[in-house]
Formats: sequence, structure tokens, C-alpha cells
Amino acid sequence: MTPEATAGAALRAATLRLAAAGVDGAARDARLLLAHALGVDPARVVLALDAPLGAAADAFAAAVAARAARRPLSHITGRRAFFGRSFRVTPDVLDPRPETEALVALALAEPFARVLDLGTGSGCILITLLAERPGATGLGTDISAAALAVAAANAADHAVADRAGFRIADWVDGLSGVFDLIVSNPPYIAAAEMPALAPEVLHEPHGALSPGGDGLAAYRAIAAGAAARLAAGGRLLVEIGATQGRVVAGILAAAGWTGIAIRPDLAGRDRVVLARRP
Repeated sequence: MTPEATAGAALRAATLRLAAAGVDGAARDARLLLAHALGVDPARVVLALDAPLGAAADAFAAAVAARAARRPLSHITGRRAFFGRSFRVTPDVLDPRPETEALVALALAEPFARVLDLGTGSGCILITLLAERPGATGLGTDISAAALAVAAANAADHAVADRAGFRIADWVDGLSGVFDLIVSNPPYIAAAEMPALAPEVLHEPHGALSPGGDGLAAYRAIAAGAAARLAAGGRLLVEIGATQGRVVAGILAAAGWTGIAIRPDLAGRDRVVLARRP
């Protein structure tokens, strides 16, 4: 892609290259990469299609090459949209996904004042909840210091840093305090399922995708320890894989949790298990 090429011609060539590389939504991704290279809103790319690429040519070429190599779009642009907001994303955190918005919507269905986000990653869940509930405060935990740095930057970006704390913790181990809402999108992919994942997913931190074994270790730890951090009547919401609803509900029931229910995402797949403090 040369500086003399028009943005429109470069966009068409990029779309063909991404499609040949097996990228789903090649046209969409090419347009987003062009917007990123040009430094414009994606909705305004159409206004630049007749102009030469100019100084953006090298950046666009590099971005398209990376995407053709199946690097996640968010790792190239450094951003990901989630619940109507834009979040910083790096290879140190799980890429926020639309299905996780189901957990957020369910969490917002009842009042809460203090929320704990276990395995916060980018912080997108905690930060969204605090942004939607200006009176609430919260704590995000993770075993990765690099992930917590991303989460703290996102909290500052969305003006909730004064209401959000972050600390290193292995699920609930070492935590104190009482919360009326606990949320988590833990690693839940079984070890045997990892090789079949899309190439993009394998660029994400493996520890945020799979705990190894049957994929259920995090649910067992949360079921055993989270009740001690919940106020009376407090809620627990965990994201699950689409086939894990019954088994995760069973893990919570065996640990004494009550009010257990399984809820779907917008695609109709089981996505969230809810429970009340035992």
C-alpha cells in the first residue's frame, strides 16, 4: 500500500487480503483498521476514500498484515467496545466480548453499593458497573499485575478511578471486606478444548482462557470462598461456557448457595449463573 494509493483502493485490497486469510468480517475489520491508521472515527472513513493514503500507508499496511496473521483486532487498535464504551486492550488481558454484556445487564437489574470483580482483566465489567451506578464503589482483583495496570488505566479513562480499587489476589484468597455483589468472568475453557479455538483467541493470555483440566477450577474456588465476602442477601454472578450451566449450578448448590438460576446471552446460549449467599 503506497502513499499515492487512495484510501478506497487500499481498503478494497485489504478486504480481499483479510478474506483470503480466513478473517470473519473482513470488510468490517479492514474499515476499522483504516480508521485506526487514519486516526478518524470509523463512521467518517467514507469521507476519506478518494484521498491518497499519504503518511497513513505504512501504518495501514502493518495493521492489515497483523490482522491477516490472525492477531486480534483489539490488539492492533488497542481498543475494544463494550457496553457502549471503549476500553484499552493489550495482550495481557482477555478481549472483552459481547456475550459478557449479559452478565453486566443482570448485575444492573438490582441495586448494589459495593461490588467485587474476581479476575477483572481489563476491568470492563467492574468499570461499566461503576459507570452505570455513580453511587457504587468496587474492587477488582487479578493474579496478573500487568492486567491490573490495564484495568487501572481504563478506570481513569472512564472517570471511576476514585471509586475503583485494584489488587492482586487469587480469587477470594486474602481478601477482606463485605460486598453486596460479586461478579466474575473466570477462565472456563477445558484444556482439551484449547487447540480448537480460533487463531485470534490463542493470542490472548492462556491463563484468562483456561485453568486447565475440566475448566471448572475457578467455579469451585469461588463457590467455596465467595460467600464469606458477601453481605446477607448478596448476589453472585459468574459467566459460563454455553454447555456449563448445569454443572456450575451444581457446584454452587453443593456449596450451599441458594436462589441459583441460569440465564442466557442475547444469542440464547446459557451464559450466566446467578446465586444468593448461602
